[in-house]
Amino acid sequence: MEPSVAVVILNWNGQALLEKFLPSVVKSTYGNLQLIVGDNSSTDSSVAFVRENYPNIRIIENDHNYGFAEGYRKLLDQVDADYYVLLNSDVEVPENWIQPIIDQMQADPMIAVAQPKIKWQKDKTQFEYAGAAGGYLDLHGFPFCKGRLFDTVEPDHQQYNQAGEIFWASGAALFIKSKQWKEVGGLDPDFFAHMEEIDLCWRLKNLGYKIVYCPDAEVYHVGGGTLNANNPYKTYLNFRNNLIILQKNLPLADAYSRVFIRMCLDFIAWIHFLVQGKTDFAFAVNKAHWHFLKSLSTNAKKRTAKQTSFTQHTGQYPSSIVYAYFIKKIRTFSQLKF
Repeated sequence: MEPSVAVVILNWNGQALLEKFLPSVVKSTYGNLQLIVGDNSSTDSSVAFVRENYPNIRIIENDHNYGFAEGYRKLLDQVDADYYVLLNSDVEVPENWIQPIIDQMQADPMIAVAQPKIKWQKDKTQFEYAGAAGGYLDLHGFPFCKGRLFDTVEPDHQQYNQAGEIFWASGAALFIKSKQWKEVGGLDPDFFAHMEEIDLCWRLKNLGYKIVYCPDAEVYHVGGGTLNANNPYKTYLNFRNNLIILQKNLPLADAYSRVFIRMCLDFIAWIHFLVQGKTDFAFAVNKAHWHFLKSLSTNAKKRTAKQTSFTQHTGQYPSSIVYAYFIKKIRTFSQLKF
């Protein structure tokens, strides 16, 4: 019997997105499938819409807006399946998007997480910013994607159609074996949103599991459905959470040195925001550092017994992506030398 799969869409005031993209999810052809909409205490008519139009979709309601990380933790505590699929509400899917990934994950017991090829819903010839063909980290912990370096997103010419290991999978369409989700405790709720999937994948990699990319399945993501790039709160979350993943997942001596370097690099970004007149974003960097330092002891307690330098993990770029992009003017993933 094929393994059971639960596709869980976390919703918060996203009725318009559900109206547009839920029909494609309902057409999914995988046999042993549950479809679930988890609601983070929406104030719009999202739940009523799903209940009226999709009676076969299970609805789980959280009593508060817990954000992405804790919202999913609370939902998945109530879901029984072999595989969980965390799917954003602004993702369109083709009918056979599940089977290729399940086949790939079933073939190797050490694969814990996988993602499909993620393309831009508004122009399906392009990769999408948030996930593209899988996530990587550079020497200083900066995340980027195969198919997207900073704000440069590549068109998809089938140049990244090779399945293989990556460092992290995008939370826009993340497949995870429920056994491994439970083993590491799922997403860290203190992240609220942004980079929590990188932390999850890194914790699994430290335990010897694999994170993979499956090009035989693809989905189409709008992106920025909750927080757009011009929101200072998103800047705050990205800067704060990036420091947290370094502290939590690196060996102790390595963590101290890399966090210090990152904070120095963040200071350069802070100056850049000020020069551009973006004082709200400069303040967001200050706030991110302050809250990171305040939570040092809390995050130290979350460090697991096994820490491995990420230079030993597949999907780690052994140089600076900042230097490669801004100084060497490298614009495509294929130009990078691993």
